[in-house]
Amino acid sequence: MPSCCAAWRDEGVPALAREMIGALAGQLPPLEARLKAIEARLMAWHRHDQASRLLATIPGIGPIGGISLALKVPDPKVFRSSRHFAAWVGITPRENSTAGRQRLGKISRAGDEGLRQLLVLGATAVIQQAIKKGSAAPWLRGLLARKSKKVAAVALADKMARIAWAIMISGELYRRPQAA
Repeated sequence: MPSCCAAWRDEGVPALAREMIGALAGQLPPLEARLKAIEARLMAWHRHDQASRLLATIPGIGPIGGISLALKVPDPKVFRSSRHFAAWVGITPRENSTAGRQRLGKISRAGDEGLRQLLVLGATAVIQQAIKKGSAAPWLRGLLARKSKKVAAVALADKMARIAWAIMISGELYRRPQAA
C-alpha cells in the first residue's frame, strides 16, 4: 500500500474500509504508469507539431495549452476574427449595448469549457508571476488596480485567446510587445 494511505492502516479504521482502500491503492501504480506513457506521447506530438510549439510560446499557455488548442482547433480560419474565436471559447463578455453606449456584461461561458479553464488558469499564473516580480504590463497593472484578480485573469485569458488565434492564422512566433 502506498505511503499516502498509511493512516488507513490504523486499527481504529474498520477492516472492510481498510480492505477497500487497499484495493484502490493497489490500482495506483499501474494508473500512474499509464498516465506517464500518455504524457510522453503527448509531449512527443507537441515537439513535432508546429502550431502547438508556436502556441506554447505565449505566456500562460505552455505545452499543455498548446496541445489542447492545436487539437481542438484544427482550422482557425473558420473564425472570422479573434473575437469570434474568443467567443467560441466562451471567454468574451456579453454585449448589452443600446443607443451607441457599449455595455459589456459577464462572459458568456457558451464555448469549450476545457479551453476556457486552461486559458484562465494560465492567465492566473501569469498574473501571480507579474505581481511577484513587479513586471506586469501597464494595461494589466491598471486593470488590477480597478478590478479583482479573477476578473483580470478572465480579461487576460480573453487576450491570450485572441493572440493564440492570431498565431494560428499567421504561423509566426509570439513576440512580446515592446515597452512604449
